[in-house]
Amino acid sequence: MTEPNDTLARRNMWVLIAAQAVLGAQMPIIFTIGGLAGSRLASNPCWATLPISLTVIGSMLWAQPLSAVMQRRGRRTGFVIGALAGASGAALAAWGLYHDSFLLFCLASLLTGGYMSAQGFYRFAAADLASESFRPKAISGVMAGGLASAVFGPQLVNLTAQAMVVPFLASYLTVIALNLGGMGLFAALHSPPPAPRRANAPRGRSRMELLREPAIAVAVVCGTVSYALMNLVMTSSPLAVVGCGFETSDAANIVSAHVLAMYAPSFVTGHVIARIGVEKVIALGLTILAASGAVAMSGVNLENFFVALVLLGIGWNFGFIGATTMIAAHHRPEERGTMQGLNDALVFGGVSLASLSSGGLMNCSGGTPQDGWSAVNMAMLPFLILAGGALIWFALRPKETR
Repeated sequence: MTEPNDTLARRNMWVLIAAQAVLGAQMPIIFTIGGLAGSRLASNPCWATLPISLTVIGSMLWAQPLSAVMQRRGRRTGFVIGALAGASGAALAAWGLYHDSFLLFCLASLLTGGYMSAQGFYRFAAADLASESFRPKAISGVMAGGLASAVFGPQLVNLTAQAMVVPFLASYLTVIALNLGGMGLFAALHSPPPAPRRANAPRGRSRMELLREPAIAVAVVCGTVSYALMNLVMTSSPLAVVGCGFETSDAANIVSAHVLAMYAPSFVTGHVIARIGVEKVIALGLTILAASGAVAMSGVNLENFFVALVLLGIGWNFGFIGATTMIAAHHRPEERGTMQGLNDALVFGGVSLASLSSGGLMNCSGGTPQDGWSAVNMAMLPFLILAGGALIWFALRPKETR
């Protein structure tokens, strides 16, 4: 039987699934063409992936302000702001491409980070009204909405990348339309502003107190590593595919397969978490990420790229949804804004470093694209060890201290 609160939770879940499908389509577009456009505009190939890195940095910078707005005004307001930032960033990127300006293109990427940050809160919004039993299913259901964007986004790249005289200009004009059109979906989101804080209401723990809780600390580490390593490899993959002699359309298809793999498991991730436990699901995700790196380093045939990027997506799904579920279960309602903003700031801080490193490793750590691709995947190892070690430490603690 559905618990009382889950009626609204299910409605919100479907609204957020639609938002993932429509507005979320811009992220495969940006991650497919951002590095390729950057390599055309940048004077130094080492800076080719800087625009993608700045999108992630922008997401980190937007996380705390957006979380504060949502805490005061409700989720809907924050999501509309994110869509407007995405549209503004795409407009500025199109202007930069038209004027052949790498600086404008980079500034546009910072604005685009506002949408990426807002999208990151979709999963928390799905959990807001959900019962404890429905929460992991609501989170994974919203993540499953990315399946449509995984197909839709790369196909839009194929249709628009060379549709105008200036390469990729039509792609960014399409991103403007996605943001402005998809923004109306949030009118159906049940997101009342939180009630005003009473004078004697509990204030919750500080950021440092939250991070000192073992479950939260381990979840943040594992979520950050899962997302950062996914971004590290995905950012370089279009450059590696094209650098190894394949076509831009091949890169788009590989990114499409990757994004499908990111979201397709979401139909079952919540059920798997409920059945075997969140720690085991996170461990499985880290193991699959390691397998992705091993496949990538075993060769640069098209098949290797496809299999490695599919495994990368599946590993991210288990690791990141598991970490999100773990965090959602270990903070109180009055700590929601603080914890979620802090988590996403830390996660996207790690992702920013990974993204900044990606272009340098890919283009400037060897004489060939093959050498660069190997360096990118080898860089995964120490961080997988870090996250795996944190998870083992947590699992070995007495139950009463967890």
